[in-house]
Amino acid sequence: MVAEKTPILGVSMRAKTLMIMAGGTGGHVFPALAVAQHFMQHQDKVVWLGSVGGMEESIVTANQIPFYGIAIKGLRGKGVIKQLMAPFKIVSALFQAMSVIRKVRPDAVLGMGGFAAGPGGIAAKLLGVPLLIHEQNSIAGLTNRILSLFAGSVMTAFPDVFDDHKKTRMVGNPLRADIVNLFYQQKKVRSNDEKIHLLILGGSLGAQSLNQVLPEAISRINENIRPEIWHQTGRNKQHEVTKAYESYSIKAEVSEFISDMANAYHWADFVICRAGALTVSELCVAGLGAILVPYPYAVDDHQTTNAEFMVQGGAAWLLPQSQLNAEVLSEMLTPLFKKRERITILSDAARKLAKVDATEKVSDECRRVCYA
Repeated sequence: MVAEKTPILGVSMRAKTLMIMAGGTGGHVFPALAVAQHFMQHQDKVVWLGSVGGMEESIVTANQIPFYGIAIKGLRGKGVIKQLMAPFKIVSALFQAMSVIRKVRPDAVLGMGGFAAGPGGIAAKLLGVPLLIHEQNSIAGLTNRILSLFAGSVMTAFPDVFDDHKKTRMVGNPLRADIVNLFYQQKKVRSNDEKIHLLILGGSLGAQSLNQVLPEAISRINENIRPEIWHQTGRNKQHEVTKAYESYSIKAEVSEFISDMANAYHWADFVICRAGALTVSELCVAGLGAILVPYPYAVDDHQTTNAEFMVQGGAAWLLPQSQLNAEVLSEMLTPLFKKRERITILSDAARKLAKVDATEKVSDECRRVCYA
């Protein structure tokens, strides 16, 4: 028997079930997981709809959330035969999603991007289940552009993502609690005798352009103001980047991956990185200025518009990859390291852009719809 509980409006009702649809990339999965964990704090239930064999399956099951997989993959850039087969696969995935919804009987469905969210969102609409969506990027993905037309609640991380402003609510990106806690921590103020801490992030796959350019760029900076470096390279790139720094007689901490990003952000004073939606949101919460080098092949060039959010807020500089070289980067960094107050100004601007309560807002909106 399901335990009785007190919902938002103070009326005693049974615990509710939220179905979350997210997958494909960590940019979809990890914000959704943060929402799921917050939602379940209230003794409500979460189930997850994703793609069979998708990276989300292992992550979700490891967090002890029931996972339901449907057979659906991305359609962009596929061959002619696969494009011709796409309608049949979409219809099949739609019926699979309807079967899951009939079995689970969720009180609401939250779409946060990924391949399964399209069929799942349409299935929810056809079966009369309330649909909510959250868009993590500054430019909406194809799935959310479609679902926004009939979703009852539309939430975004950035402003002006959808045209229907009356229907849309900007809440920020849900983040893990350890990242959010950085906003409330006292940041150490370094004396002029201490080196600036520079964090370079290439993501899980690494940004080869950053790996190639950074060692030489740092070598061009006067030794008296040269920063302390922590460089995350991505898989199988640690050795070559280490050798590059050594060739310039530069000491650097070089890592393939950084498992504790909260610790890395706390260590850092300034960051050079890509402009994924979660990275931008995390930088703001952590109060870190940055030079952002958007991945040039991102769908709809959404990383550039993600970066512009921080740039327009006075918290970052945008450096297109086409303009990235050692000379340009060293010329950008040198004034920052000469006058440290410039880094402080960027950090303060980043904090003003932070949305620290995004997880709570998305979770609470889901509960509101569940209990409506």
